[in-house]
Amino acid sequence: MLRCLRTLPLLVLTLSLVGATGCATKHAPTARLGDLYNRAAQFHGPERNPVVVIPGILGSRLEDPQAPKGQRVVWGAFDLGGSNLKTATGRRALALPMRFDAPLDQLRDTVEATRALDRVSLRVFGLPIELKAYAQILGVLGAGGYRDPAFGNPASGLDGMGVDFGADHFTCFQFAYDWRRDMVENARLLDAFLTEKDAEIAKVYRERYGIADPQIKFDLVGHSMGAVLSRYYLRHGTAEPTDTAVTDGTPRWSGAQRVGKAILIAPPNAGSVKAYTELLQGMDSRPIVYAPPAVVGTFPATYQLMPRDRHGMVRLAEGESLYDPEVWEQRQWGLFNPDQEEVLRQLLPEAGSDAKRRAIARDHVRKSLERAAAIHRAIDTPASPPFGTQIHLIVGDAISTPSEVTPGQRGEFEVTNYAPGDDTVIRSSALLDERLGQADGQPWSPTLRTPIDFDSVHFLFKSHLGLTQDPAFHDNLLYLLLEAPRAVRAGSE
Repeated sequence: MLRCLRTLPLLVLTLSLVGATGCATKHAPTARLGDLYNRAAQFHGPERNPVVVIPGILGSRLEDPQAPKGQRVVWGAFDLGGSNLKTATGRRALALPMRFDAPLDQLRDTVEATRALDRVSLRVFGLPIELKAYAQILGVLGAGGYRDPAFGNPASGLDGMGVDFGADHFTCFQFAYDWRRDMVENARLLDAFLTEKDAEIAKVYRERYGIADPQIKFDLVGHSMGAVLSRYYLRHGTAEPTDTAVTDGTPRWSGAQRVGKAILIAPPNAGSVKAYTELLQGMDSRPIVYAPPAVVGTFPATYQLMPRDRHGMVRLAEGESLYDPEVWEQRQWGLFNPDQEEVLRQLLPEAGSDAKRRAIARDHVRKSLERAAAIHRAIDTPASPPFGTQIHLIVGDAISTPSEVTPGQRGEFEVTNYAPGDDTVIRSSALLDERLGQADGQPWSPTLRTPIDFDSVHFLFKSHLGLTQDPAFHDNLLYLLLEAPRAVRAGSE
């Protein structure tokens, strides 16, 4: 089961949707969002912040404009329109380059992130199927008075809700990013994206409202890895995790200067065992898609979503660290697995020998683990955001979710414990609860101990991706964006 679940569980979710179409079920009552939010949705002006939706890992469509026609979609289409991950060509397209002579941020290919995956095209038993991914969350934001020009009319997906946001509205943007790559690289791209949208919105404010120098703040809505990316950006902006301004333990909150509210949805703030196990066994949603461990092992972002040693989610021998490349090599995990030699030959055809390929893989794992550990140190320090920036959490806690694994050799592992979560992220990870993994004999605190200063926390009984499709989630999200009070200094209007 563990190998088949993911941030975007394509096969499981697809088959559940297909199977559900023929069943008549009695649905629980849900609020009519139009009755609740029509008036707020139609109130337009600079008082409302523009919104940026940041999807999770696997949640952006990746395309290679230089690939032959029919192979240009590297991720996001699993039919005749996309690359085939069963072939060497398809695997090389999805894997990131590996080289001795370059740091991670210089290991680039020609793949681009083109848009958030509102829909996924795939085939099941030869039949074409369209799976909604982030369409629901974009739809509900459209119903709330926001609109993404690239999405057309998102409110059309909310039949029966009765929401009317009028002809005049603010803008909601999708931030598509290459989820394979380093989180800090994507924080810089997010900053550039906000700068671009700031200029567009400022022009409208000047023309429509006569505001010469608008002070624009954005609300970020991040799901899964997108939420962790948001946290890094809030605290450190575009700074390197090794900069003195970061390592001195005092966040500068440079990104928070541009953010009013950050809404974190199902974030693996303390990591997820599934990120680790997929480095060992690959992304497995067969028969739809399977990316071998050697392909996944080229993604720096996956290492950055692993659990911390101190929480004990990966049970290692005394003295071992999950972030020690020698442990990975000794245990033959990921890129070191002898079963991945053929995939390494496909990814590194110019290396000349298996020994050279193994050396390149060893260097890549070392760089990726060091980078992940540095990013974790940068975002795990206790700190409160500056006045005017709020952090809200929405998390699932009703599904028994793998919370502890005991690994062996060559990618083998045993799930040794479960905890409440959403099938991918356990509740205590989303909260970054430092009581997680606390050694026996240490004083236990009955109250939450977390380095994140949340303004609110909301618990729902849904799966990792199912959270974004839940009416209660829609209701809470619209309230936080449209009606919940914002921080206002005493004496200000």
